[in-house]
Amino acid sequence: MKNIFDNNLKKIGLVHLNDDNLKTINSESYKSYIKAMYLPKGCQVKVDFSVYHTAGPALFFISPNQVLSIEGLCAEMGYFIYYNRDFYCIQIHDKEVACDGLLYNNINNMPMTSVPPEEAPSFNTIFSQMEGEFIMKDASQEEMLRTYLKQLLIKSTRLWKQQHLNGVLAENDDPDAFRKYTQLVDAHYKQKHTVADYADLLLIAPKTLSHRFKKMNLPPPNEIIKNRIILEAKRLLVHTPMSAKEIAYDLGYDDPAYFSRLFFIKTGETPSGFRTKYLSQSKGKNLQDT
Repeated sequence: MKNIFDNNLKKIGLVHLNDDNLKTINSESYKSYIKAMYLPKGCQVKVDFSVYHTAGPALFFISPNQVLSIEGLCAEMGYFIYYNRDFYCIQIHDKEVACDGLLYNNINNMPMTSVPPEEAPSFNTIFSQMEGEFIMKDASQEEMLRTYLKQLLIKSTRLWKQQHLNGVLAENDDPDAFRKYTQLVDAHYKQKHTVADYADLLLIAPKTLSHRFKKMNLPPPNEIIKNRIILEAKRLLVHTPMSAKEIAYDLGYDDPAYFSRLFFIKTGETPSGFRTKYLSQSKGKNLQDT
């Protein structure tokens, strides 16, 4: 029996993460969905171009534009939740736990949240309750599933802030500023390439924005813009046939040579060199797996 709720364009599903489902999860089947995974220790997960190893239970939150690959499945079973924006995406209230909240859209570009041993039972309960709710077919099913999903996001957001922010935002005058900045960069990085562009959108001076980030011990605002541009460039290089020149234009650069220099400075490789190396490594890995 499949754990799926699908009604009036609202969709959420839960899949057991095991050998039987691994190929489907790594395929394009769930690409368009917002995803949450709960994995035991011993797994190896690749999100875009970063590899994560789970030393203990861990949660992963993957946006539709990210590329997910589970490269080493753990001995124990995990959970994989997928849902669309129509099912859950808070825009006005509870912004930290929205579909573009801290877990899915953060400056550190960190999709993983470790689960301390004392917290693991409560997360296991949420997933088991959600799985039980899929069996129910009454009028309250949709709201109950949404409630369990929100519980998962709230608890995970608390853990993420403890692990990745070290409390630096607790005393800040505007604890939401860094997330707003990330959201703006993600929305406009192809057209806006300077800190001044985003400072204007936030109605503050560029120096004030840079000072806030330094005070919060976060990467400089300019680096966040460049990192987002380079990430997209890498995605286009390995997942599309676009040339380096076409990618430069797509990312808002009128001078492809300037873009290539930026790519080299950030990665140590030319765009074509990165593509060749990555695709060669991927081909070699696929041959080993067959």
